[in-house]
Amino acid sequence: MEFDIPMTDELLATTRAVRKRLDLTKPVPRDVINECLELAIQAPTGSNSQGWRWVVVEDADKRKALADLYRKGGEAYLTSASEQAQTSGDSQTLRVYSSALYLMEHLHEVPVHVIPCIQGRPSSDTPPVMMAGLLASIYPAVWSFQLALRARGLGSALTTLHMIHEKEAAELLGIPEDVMQVALLPVAYTVGTDFKRAKRPPVANITHWNQW
Repeated sequence: MEFDIPMTDELLATTRAVRKRLDLTKPVPRDVINECLELAIQAPTGSNSQGWRWVVVEDADKRKALADLYRKGGEAYLTSASEQAQTSGDSQTLRVYSSALYLMEHLHEVPVHVIPCIQGRPSSDTPPVMMAGLLASIYPAVWSFQLALRARGLGSALTTLHMIHEKEAAELLGIPEDVMQVALLPVAYTVGTDFKRAKRPPVANITHWNQW
């Protein structure tokens, strides 16, 4: 089997964090979410633990409650960061925070919220190697899910600000104590599909071979 390299590269290079271009009016069918999750759980997991868990929230009242937690956790930070970016004149960073503020205000309108979780809750003194291994068992699946969405004309953004109030979110959704949320993904069809590559530093400037 030969992959279509140009198409694969385009998918990888243009899967953006989508906020302002989420279509807030178009329903997202369950079977599309399930297709993307089926692909997501093909991602590797540490020791083949397969500890990923997913909470898909369609209910409007629960989406509003999650959006309220998100706003409570992130409004001060996002507003301050946006003002700092405006003062500094950094146009790219300003666009990012403007987009983040838009999402905060409209999160309850996004038709589906997907909360990826991992089975197991590390203690506060967990060694970094164990924490890294735990997160490495869920984030590859999250990225695969986002790529699968993009290939089907949907967008998402990996957000974490609701986790400042993770316990309240867990109570809202009935998530067990031994399951840890790692993100909240707003999911919707996108307005247009013409996403472009982002401006990034040259790889040569950030890559070290054999030693730093």
